[in-house]
Amino acid sequence: MTECVKKVSLVSRSPEDTVQIGRHLGTLLRPGSVVALYGDLGAGKTVLVKGIADGLGLKATIHSPTFTLIHEHPGPVPLYHVDLYRIDEADVDSLGLDEYLESEGVVVIEWAEKIKALLPTDRLDIELRFVDESSREIIVSTSSNSSFPIVEEISRSAYARS
Repeated sequence: MTECVKKVSLVSRSPEDTVQIGRHLGTLLRPGSVVALYGDLGAGKTVLVKGIADGLGLKATIHSPTFTLIHEHPGPVPLYHVDLYRIDEADVDSLGLDEYLESEGVVVIEWAEKIKALLPTDRLDIELRFVDESSREIIVSTSSNSSFPIVEEISRSAYARS
């Protein structure tokens, strides 16, 4: 059986665009959503999370949880911001990530490639690629039927590639 993947490519020309894209995504996410982020250092993953938090209606200051690993941001729909940059796959169990993934919050994971086998199939995958110093290509994809509407909606964004 062939896996169906829905995908859209967006163009961000500035950090402000990336925040706007994240804000739009945040308005579409629901309790229990999982977002896996991929991209090199400095690609804008945390900038995107700032927008997601804003779209969720959170007034939190968002910083990368590189050293604390997980930041919890309370709200009507809590945001759990996870950064696995400094963690080895063997240490993932000690994080209690399962509890977050099964919660009614939105879980956003930077450096998700480190735990790809542990991620739920119902998730959004977002890859941020450098185009130049300030521009990024942001690829949003899913193979989950329940997340198809999110990708469909974001494909109507002004940032979508035509």
